Amino acid sequence: MNANPNVAQVASLVSDASRAAILTVLLDGRYHPASELAYMAKIKPQTASFHLSKMVAANLVTVEEQGRHRYYGIRNQEVAQILETLLSITPPVEIRSLNQATEHEAIRQARTCYDHLAGSLGIQLTNSLLNAGVISDTENQFTVTEKGEVFFKAFQIDLEQVKRKRRSFTHRCLDWSERRHHLAGALGHALLERLLELNWIQRLPRTRAITITPEGKKGLKETFQIDME
Repeated sequence: MNANPNVAQVASLVSDASRAAILTVLLDGRYHPASELAYMAKIKPQTASFHLSKMVAANLVTVEEQGRHRYYGIRNQEVAQILETLLSITPPVEIRSLNQATEHEAIRQARTCYDHLAGSLGIQLTNSLLNAGVISDTENQFTVTEKGEVFFKAFQIDLEQVKRKRRSFTHRCLDWSERRHHLAGALGHALLERLLELNWIQRLPRTRAITITPEGKKGLKETFQIDME
């Protein structure tokens, strides 16, 4: 047996509460400065910088420099998927305040899972596409049907362009709050970007939660038969 001791190194990084908090924040798919991550993880800025340097060295996190500023983000979809899987088997967080309860409910309803939609909205979108025959569910991934090719063209998502991206096209991602699979991969990302472009959904600052706009509620109901009232 060829054991890889580096697995333990990565596991030890994720097991630290402060690093786990930072990684959970970064699952919004955006890049953040260390100061903002420190605030959201409730730790000191120098502590956040220390943890981030370790995670960059372990290839869990990537950093981009703009002038004197450094911004951090999840390295890739594979890292994000592993983190989401860990969240799916993690005991629920104890709710201790009204603000915490409100944010938790918002995240459960609709959020970003790295670069695609998750939560109740992500599951309902996936189920809508399945029920309409736009995609089919295979053992390890979703598949776009002929009917789906027509649908996505009408919805102004260029499937050929999406397929050219160097990543999984339509893989299944386990949703930690819903305990079911939602659409991820390049097509999941394209769907998120299209909904943002239509202003059906909007990102919220300093959280993974997604808000659904009034026109979004109307569009989701008309196009996907999803009632988010």
